[in-house]
Amino acid sequence: MVIKRLKKKNRAASDVLEDAINNNQNDRVSVDELMHALHERGFGLLLIIFVLPNCVPIPAPGLTSLTAIPIMFLAYQLIVGRDAPWLPSWIANKTIRRTTLAMMIAKAAPRMKKVEKLLRARLSFASSNTGERVVGVFCMLFAISIALPLPWTNFIPGIGILVMSLGLLSRDGVTILIGIAIGSVGVALTGAIIILGPHMAMKLFGLA
Repeated sequence: MVIKRLKKKNRAASDVLEDAINNNQNDRVSVDELMHALHERGFGLLLIIFVLPNCVPIPAPGLTSLTAIPIMFLAYQLIVGRDAPWLPSWIANKTIRRTTLAMMIAKAAPRMKKVEKLLRARLSFASSNTGERVVGVFCMLFAISIALPLPWTNFIPGIGILVMSLGLLSRDGVTILIGIAIGSVGVALTGAIIILGPHMAMKLFGLA
């Protein structure tokens, strides 16, 4: 899976993402084109691509909720242990403005590079085949939270998926666990909003 592909090409995720966009000069980029450009890096980079709209302060109306759908597809495939990512044609043929993607990656890359300097192979169980299935379960849970049209339900779970994906790419089990912890806080906030209402939940988490 992702781990095997890393042995072939151990470049930083931020560098690969920048190249994938900079090497494509079309006005719009299809999801299928992104999958082809990132294929060697498997699930990790695709998850990062789809979760980025939820993690950076760039207006992308409708995009944040829509990205939850491909994340769910990828999460399911991690859960069942697929070797390579697959998306149905109605998702793969969707296009996104290249300038929007470039802006998101430009915003996220500096922060990603700082995190990448700290990544190293450790706590290998978390990035094993069984560990990847666990990552898939949490990705699915966080994606459901992202999909809900509620305030603050996409950003924190999105950061959780981003951190987990970076850990998965670098076989860093500690980073994977940190991502799970971050995303779980987001899911707890989502639950609080549903049960208590937005205002009470914000006060509970110190966000109001």
